[in-house]
Amino acid sequence: MSDRVKLDIEGPVAIVRLNRPDKHNGMDVAMIQALIATAKQLKKNRDIRAVILAGEGPSFCAGIDVKSMFGGGAMSTALAFLPLLKPVANKYQNVCLVWRTLSVPVIAAIHGNCFGAGIQLALGADIRFATPDAKLAVMEAKWGLIPDMAGMLLLREVLPRDVAFELTTTGRILMADEAKALGLITRIEADPLAAAKAFAAQIATRSPDASAAAKCLFREVWSASEHRVLAGERRWQLRMLLGRNQRIASRRNMGKPDAAYLPRSW
Repeated sequence: MSDRVKLDIEGPVAIVRLNRPDKHNGMDVAMIQALIATAKQLKKNRDIRAVILAGEGPSFCAGIDVKSMFGGGAMSTALAFLPLLKPVANKYQNVCLVWRTLSVPVIAAIHGNCFGAGIQLALGADIRFATPDAKLAVMEAKWGLIPDMAGMLLLREVLPRDVAFELTTTGRILMADEAKALGLITRIEADPLAAAKAFAAQIATRSPDASAAAKCLFREVWSASEHRVLAGERRWQLRMLLGRNQRIASRRNMGKPDAAYLPRSW
């Protein structure tokens, strides 16, 4: 694995750390590729119960490393952005979206700067905890750009259109309290990594199939029609009732913790 990303497995929890602390974890192509590879690796691991995204050093992620993208001459810049010509999701979009394909909750533990690519990566997580002094911004306007790492898809899920438009066109920096009030982050925590671990530990006491099904259900039907929402509930609930982990959960809830949960089914 690239040294751009550190992966630690602590029991049922995988901690993925962006590892360019001297650059405030500014993303370059190598980090993007390493993050995608790490997510794909974790997707195959049915023993983990949660994933935490965090950053080494003073910041979660200060955005794209502009010098690495634009500073190598016309040819290297053209090669870096060649994926924009593809008619399907590219690696810049997948690095934020790939976390949604994991069948476990993904929590972003945010501190320091969370700008541009950083906020889009955080929005690709299911939950976001941030320190009180964290700074967040849809920063692309500063560089004459627009959010293109699935930002439009991700922002519309948590913000009204006018608010998302205002933040996108100004690139202004939000402190954690305003970001929380707007819905960009879930909770403000003095130690977001510790809070993420505590949340993951709570998830680990529940059926792994139930949390995986909940994530799949939310992804499939959150913005769907009433018919699709109700059909999705029925389909996933039937899958739970036919699984052994649901029976184990019932016994544990009735004071009969005589069996450990099996690895999640998918």
